[in-house]
Amino acid sequence: MDLIDTLRRARIPQFTLPPFVGAVHQRLPQLPPTLGLTTALNLALDRILPRDTLAPLAGKLVCLRVTDAGLSLNFTLTEKGFRPAVSSAKPDLMISARARDFIALALREEDPDTLFFSRRLLMEGDTDLGLLVKNTLDAIDWPRLDLEAVHPLRLFALLRLRMGSSDR
Repeated sequence: MDLIDTLRRARIPQFTLPPFVGAVHQRLPQLPPTLGLTTALNLALDRILPRDTLAPLAGKLVCLRVTDAGLSLNFTLTEKGFRPAVSSAKPDLMISARARDFIALALREEDPDTLFFSRRLLMEGDTDLGLLVKNTLDAIDWPRLDLEAVHPLRLFALLRLRMGSSDR
């Protein structure tokens, strides 16, 4: 059984992050969490996220807004993959929800349509891009997550091996 199956069976309770969490995060730089998001998207690109299907996103400013966490993660798709975007322009597509609702989407507890029609997931801007993102996420067959592969001790050992081989 993998982590995703375990979390699905556990049924994470409904929650909303306390207001002070959002207030603090709004004052912090958004680049670090955006780098985390774009790194994860790039790891999935061409493996489970088909680049050709996402072509209409190229050059578009997308904002993933986690309302209760105070996060606004702006990114774009380039020839080299997903990249953080620093822009004061209005996003071409903004997807907003609470942290728990994004978790529910990731765990497939809820589908985007249910969240959208219950007004827990908001999409603003280019509706064609929004439908593209929704349909792409619906079509993905999520791989099993190998927890051993991401164990901190294993990651440190791999990093040490790579750093050691670059010294030569």
